[in-house]
Amino acid sequence: MKIPLQLFARARDLAGKSPIEIEVPENASVAQLRQILIADFPQLTDLGPSLLWAVNNDYVGVEHVLKTTDEVACFPPVSGG
Repeated sequence: MKIPLQLFARARDLAGKSPIEIEVPENASVAQLRQILIADFPQLTDLGPSLLWAVNNDYVGVEHVLKTTDEVACFPPVSGG
């Protein structure tokens, strides 16, 4: 299934585009999506473990199972004052 993925901040800069579509197996988890994303965009390897994920505007963990209707966003953690 194809999942629309919006990348933000440094993740978008490294990938060179956003949004993108990622092909994942049925019932894939966010962890599997992350693995495929990094395989497709190896320049994201260093960010991979720290990326934050949102599905349909709600933060989720990497164990979250995706559905074909989901919209996913990922971004590196942000800090500031």
